[in-house]
Amino acid sequence: MTKPLVAIRSVSKAFGEFQALKNVSIDVWPGEVLCLIGASGSGKTTLLRCINQLTMIDSGGIWLDGELLGVREEGGKLRRLTERQIARQRLKTGMVFQRFNLFPHKTALENITEGPVQVQGRSLDEVRAEAIELLRRVELATKADSYPSQLSGGQQQRVAIARALAMKPMLMLFDEPTSALDPELVGEVLSVMKELAQSGMTMMVVTHELGFAREVADRVVYMDHGAILESGRAADVLGSPREARTQAFLAAVI
Repeated sequence: MTKPLVAIRSVSKAFGEFQALKNVSIDVWPGEVLCLIGASGSGKTTLLRCINQLTMIDSGGIWLDGELLGVREEGGKLRRLTERQIARQRLKTGMVFQRFNLFPHKTALENITEGPVQVQGRSLDEVRAEAIELLRRVELATKADSYPSQLSGGQQQRVAIARALAMKPMLMLFDEPTSALDPELVGEVLSVMKELAQSGMTMMVVTHELGFAREVADRVVYMDHGAILESGRAADVLGSPREARTQAFLAAVI
């Protein structure tokens, strides 16, 4: 594919007086794993939320698979899409949050089948078979009938990943997926994410797990105060950063 899967051009977003994103431009290529690093408040999560249209951008544009997100040009003017149209675009992405957001009254299997059945209108039998396979993929085959309260945080996050994959997205967005986990549970989630990366899934990952970024990322982007300050191969950005602010951030977190 000669075009980026995600094309972000001059995107800005403010919340009142706070400028969360400042003229951000970046491409993400099919099969690429891009890790976003930076201090809290640097704009990483806002950028993911803009791609998934949970947050509206103020200016610029985001294209996914060649389609402009959120708006359509008509008669030389941009018109905001309807919620139904935005929901259709959102199906191309899967998002995994810091908190697992599972339905507490549904089993692991039911959490995974809910979206494909209710949103995509697929048959439960077909989706159930795929969900069981996804549970195997995230090493939870024996937990299909367990409720979230019966699962550890790491297990819940792996169910959340399987739930996102059940929608067959072309892009996976991870917003600090291990930050709410106890340290001993982080590895099991990162292991699933590594397997996903090896399978060729395009991924954008906001993370403080620099070991994961160093091992898995094709590219690392350092964000600071809403702007991209440095971008390059993981070995270069994490091993020999050019910018003083990148150097200071890495010195503080390593």
